[in-house]
Amino acid sequence: MAELTEKATQRHEQLRHEQTMPNNSLPTEENRTTILLYHSLPDEVNTLHLIRQLHAEGHTVLLPTVVGSNLELHAYTGDTDLTTSADFGIAESTGPLFTDYTNIDLAIIPGMAFTPDGHRLGRGKGYYDRLLPQLSCKKIGLAFPFQIVDHIPCESHDIKMDMVVR
Repeated sequence: MAELTEKATQRHEQLRHEQTMPNNSLPTEENRTTILLYHSLPDEVNTLHLIRQLHAEGHTVLLPTVVGSNLELHAYTGDTDLTTSADFGIAESTGPLFTDYTNIDLAIIPGMAFTPDGHRLGRGKGYYDRLLPQLSCKKIGLAFPFQIVDHIPCESHDIKMDMVVR
């Protein structure tokens, strides 16, 4: 794991500004209207443009908010309704709470590393490990190319991504 962190740190500055989420990578099915995303941290693929674009197109964009040891989902209503979490420095939405997880059409999930077949390594706190089993929608991992690795230690509770976009 230390090797993965070192690789990520070395390439982070070079790739951070070069790569954002490619808009044409999302499935284009018309029924995808409620999308779980995340507001990227500086060492993650930048999602801000995608959040704004999907919201402007009329999609419901959900952003996670850390509450205790879990994630709550809140609707993104615009940049003015974002607050930065004191614990992790993550921009979180103060929009309406969203609890109908069965109506999420697509989830775009961050990770420190992914395998080509969809296994994911998170940051170690288990927030997404607790959220992902509640989602029945398609799950897409979002990564820089250097975050794709051959093997990640997995446990029985780990949920694979349906696809990894790099």
